[in-house]
Amino acid sequence: MDASLFLGNALVVSGSLLLLLLLLKKYAWKDIQAILEKRAKKISDDIDEAERAKDKARKLAKMRDDQLRNSRQEASNIIQNAKDSAAQSRQNMIADAEEEVARKKQQAQNDIEQAKAEALASVKGDVADLSLQIATKILNKELTPEGHQDLIDSFVGKLGE
Repeated sequence: MDASLFLGNALVVSGSLLLLLLLLKKYAWKDIQAILEKRAKKISDDIDEAERAKDKARKLAKMRDDQLRNSRQEASNIIQNAKDSAAQSRQNMIADAEEEVARKKQQAQNDIEQAKAEALASVKGDVADLSLQIATKILNKELTPEGHQDLIDSFVGKLGE
């Protein structure tokens, strides 16, 4: 009887399970299936959203890296331009100074030449005046060779003053 009791219990349990499944299918299966589909859709949407957020984060990181690289390059360019500008300014200042030195040197040379020409003209005038005075004195008086030499020495002494 033990086996028949087991078989009877198994039949009752199987029948109850079958009846429960039929009732579930008829009354609750659509709701359960909708809940499961809704849950699956939410999980799928969450996965898609996580992928989109991950892609967005990757794009932002790449953009940030690009901007950082561009900023570094721009800073390097600015520094190089400043160095080039400073070197150019230095070269311009050196060229201007050399030009100023050359101009002042030329001006000094011109001043020396002018002073030399004026001194030469003055000496020529003095020599001409002295020669004229000597000639006048020679013509006005008769000189002996010793007197003539004394007169020349006297005028040469005046010329040296």
